[in-house]
Amino acid sequence: MTTLFARSESDPTSNQIPAEGSDPGSGQPSFASLGVDPALVKALAGQGITNTFAIQAMTITDALAGRDVCGKAKTGSGKTLAFGVPLLQRTMASRADGPGRPRALVLVPTRELAVQVADVLEPLATEADLRIVAVYGGADIERQIKQLRKGVDVVIATPGRLIDLGDRGELSVGDVETLVLDEADRMADMGFMPQVEWVLRRLEREHQTLLFSATLDGAVDRLVNRYLTNPVLHEVASQGTTVASMEHRFLEVHQMDRVKVCAAICRNSSKGLVFVRTKHGCDRLVEQLEKEGVRAGAIHGDLRQSQRERTLKDFTEGKLPVLVATDVAARGLDIDEVDVVIHFDPPEDHKAYLHRSGRTARAGSDGLVVSLVQWNQILEIERIQTRIGIKMPIVEMFSNDKRLQDLAAWDPKAPA
Repeated sequence: MTTLFARSESDPTSNQIPAEGSDPGSGQPSFASLGVDPALVKALAGQGITNTFAIQAMTITDALAGRDVCGKAKTGSGKTLAFGVPLLQRTMASRADGPGRPRALVLVPTRELAVQVADVLEPLATEADLRIVAVYGGADIERQIKQLRKGVDVVIATPGRLIDLGDRGELSVGDVETLVLDEADRMADMGFMPQVEWVLRRLEREHQTLLFSATLDGAVDRLVNRYLTNPVLHEVASQGTTVASMEHRFLEVHQMDRVKVCAAICRNSSKGLVFVRTKHGCDRLVEQLEKEGVRAGAIHGDLRQSQRERTLKDFTEGKLPVLVATDVAARGLDIDEVDVVIHFDPPEDHKAYLHRSGRTARAGSDGLVVSLVQWNQILEIERIQTRIGIKMPIVEMFSNDKRLQDLAAWDPKAPA
């Protein structure tokens, strides 16, 4: 990577802090001590949030000072508040006569992430007397237009819907003073970089850019070089959380028994996320799990947005124990306390394995990742193991095996 980043002025020797785990109070400063506005501190405290996660502690001071910031951190690291708190505070300071054209814009890759970011920021915006509107595809555009016409301070948008609204003359980025690019690597993976650059070229005012991404290479690096001004880089050291903090299990299963094995694993977990490759396979597996007595919901691109949101909400709140998802639908999901991820269909490659698996073992918590492998997929899985740097036996297992009751406790390397 060729990008030259400035180091944080608050830490001239290093701007990399290890991830601290799920309890943000472990040695991290409070929001108040970082100069966060009392109204926002009060709103955070009302939700039981007083101390920061690592990425928040690292970025908020620079962001409040108006610096362009690159935050390298994975989903689940607390980055929504890392950009959301300074974005809202700076928008509060610049507000004149009430909401009109947006002065802050958050670009996200998926509708699910747009909803999640809005849910996190809405209580803070209410306390700050700011108006937030989320716009994304798959939802009623006329309803979104009505919301925008009432005036808005902050827009959270997917690139396609933002451009659509702009083409209709219903949304302008001409007054935007703070831009957030969230999950920039996911936007690149999903082919959204031309749309992102389309938006960046239409920003008329001098503005601050906060970019957050799990990686800062390739298309993201080019974006940073072209559009950010002397950005400061803050990175949460992963400490191998994508692999080392997970328990990996690879089970050789027979095609006719695969659903039953999946159901047995789900029965012995509190919140399970199951990945399949196709939308049809997603719906089919939900039906099959239901027949096995396992309540499950599907999330994929062919479902209505209201269905997706309701299913995701039920899963997040623990009302639905199992979520079956395609890779694209699950991009950007920020769900806590997933105790098992199941690769029902094998991932396309090692990057997809890590991305899927990263939905568990979040923010320092333990997690279990189980791959269900058929005989003709063994070589494919062995290649993935090599690429991610682990070596685990692929053990044949049937649905009546007692080891399925606690796969995390079972050591696949131990003698049978």
